[in-house]
Formats: sequence, structure tokens, C-alpha cells
Amino acid sequence: MNAEHRPPDSRHRRPEGVTDATVEALGALSKALETAERARGALYDFHQLTGSADLALDDAVRLLRAAGHGRHAERVEREILGRNVIPGHWTFQIVEEYNATYYDVFRTIEGGIRQELAEGRDHLHEAEMKAARRTEGHPDHTAE
Repeated sequence: MNAEHRPPDSRHRRPEGVTDATVEALGALSKALETAERARGALYDFHQLTGSADLALDDAVRLLRAAGHGRHAERVEREILGRNVIPGHWTFQIVEEYNATYYDVFRTIEGGIRQELAEGRDHLHEAEMKAARRTEGHPDHTAE
């Protein structure tokens, strides 16, 4: 049976008048946002890993001092511990600026376009693909 006879779940049905071209365009816009989401996740990884490295320096400084290398411990404290990762910024500030300057704007625009063109419904392309690939009667291929 084809997808025309097996519609997606009610939350993911395309509204009246929404064309295949619009569904494809919204799918591309959604995919781009999902990629930005992944980039944002990588940015949070960067933030947390850099913070963990900075906190680990406390042990390095302590161990250098305990081993009699106070001059090196002081150099690590002075030159690396708490250092900006780019001029004037710690990683949390980079994350904040990314969110405010790029991510929040992207998300707002994508949502507004989706609202205007498809009554806010998300993943129409994927939902129709799911409907087309379902095996009728299979318990793991249900619409909802």
C-alpha cells in the first residue's frame, strides 16, 4: 500500500494546499537547523572540555610544586590557568554569543517560516517517508 493510503500521524500531516516543493524546502531548512544544533552541541563540548582542562591544571600545579618545580607551577598558574581562549572571552562567552547572534535567530526564523507555510508542523518530509515505508499491520511500524 502506498503512502497516499497510509497518512502520517495527525501531528505530521501536511496542511491543505502545502505542495511537495514546500515540504521539500521546509525539510531542507529543518536539516540546516539540525546541523546548527549539532554545531551548537560541539560548541558545548568545547566549552566543557576546555573548562575541565582548566580545572585539571589545579592538580598539575599542585603536583609540580610537590615535586619541587615551583617555578613551573607558577608559570602554569600565570600563563594558562584561567586564560581567555580568544581575546577577552572564556568559552561560556563564546557559547552565549553563538546562541544570541546565530542560533536563536536561526531557530526563530525557521519556526516562523514553518508556522506560516505549514501551520507549524515539523518533519513533514520525514513523516511522509515513514508512512511510505511502513509495513501494514506490523507492531513496530505504527503511525503513532
